[in-house]
Amino acid sequence: MPLAHAMFYGIVPGMLLSFLFRCLARPVFRCLARLGLGQVARRALLPPLTLVLLLGTAAQAAQAAPAAQAAPAASAPPPKANCPAEPAPLPAARLAALAKDRGVMWTLSRDGRTSYLYASLHVGRPAWAAPGPRLLAALAQVDAVALELDPLDRDAWQMPPMPELPLDASLRRRLDAQAAAVCLPPGALAAMHPLLQTSTYMLLRARALGLDVRYGQEMLLSQWARERGLPVLALETLQGQLEALLPADVDAARHELRANLRQLERPAALLRTLDTMVAVYDRGDLARLNRYAEWCDCVTDAADRTALRRINDGRNPALAERIAELHQRGQSLLVAVGAMHMTGPRALPALLREHGFEVTLMPPSGSR
Repeated sequence: MPLAHAMFYGIVPGMLLSFLFRCLARPVFRCLARLGLGQVARRALLPPLTLVLLLGTAAQAAQAAPAAQAAPAASAPPPKANCPAEPAPLPAARLAALAKDRGVMWTLSRDGRTSYLYASLHVGRPAWAAPGPRLLAALAQVDAVALELDPLDRDAWQMPPMPELPLDASLRRRLDAQAAAVCLPPGALAAMHPLLQTSTYMLLRARALGLDVRYGQEMLLSQWARERGLPVLALETLQGQLEALLPADVDAARHELRANLRQLERPAALLRTLDTMVAVYDRGDLARLNRYAEWCDCVTDAADRTALRRINDGRNPALAERIAELHQRGQSLLVAVGAMHMTGPRALPALLREHGFEVTLMPPSGSR
């Protein structure tokens, strides 16, 4: 799996962290146990700094939007200089001034109703915690919001069994080195599948760019929907996403793990790629997003291309079918799906046209 692609594909790695961010609303070990991490947490006796990195301001995150989240708990020590710090929220007045359209959005017309398709990003910056004009207008017009998975629905995050991936000593050492790079103790995430571990390390590294999963579009849209009394519907299941994300074939999984580790072991290059990705998304540059494989420095061989097709294109037919089914029920929807699903020959907008939708790309607000 191209690791940097985690910024755009399914929400599993980022939302694992977002689920952890809410854990302080309940006893920590009980919450970690729901993710299958209870034993490793007890074994490692996670220090306060690790809990800050993993859990953030979780007690508030369970009940409030990121914009309302205050400073970290008073008992938490300040992060070390080389640790990925949690981005600070912005005051409401500043958020209002910075609100603008981000990403790409389409209208979906069929059966006399209009729904909306929004290309989302699974991480974001504190300045993104207020919706732009297009999203505000869509939220005011739809009957429901549909996400790959609802990050605020705890019942949806019961972790199913995952395939085993035995590791040799060399791979374990490389994983431990990446844990140390983001200030986690060795083996802190050992109960996670190794590919989920590398995605988590990448997301923590992204904090160096001011990025955090709490400001990803799914997290924000779920909160904005609840504030407006709109139901939040799931397009996929956690089981289905994990099946797409984690190869059942051990050799393929090890190849993807080594590719992920190579990217993590070049942190400057990885951060440049992530920064480019966010800039491309922020300005809604669909043409450059379509050329992702040319500039991401993450698709280097046939195995990488196969992984990208499995994670991205392979999920698109079922996503399109589910969107069509929900729209058919008589609901107008605001649908948010990872931006990479809008690219390539089997892009989601193209598949929705095959389902009979009139699909129209919307200009950003203020465009002529």
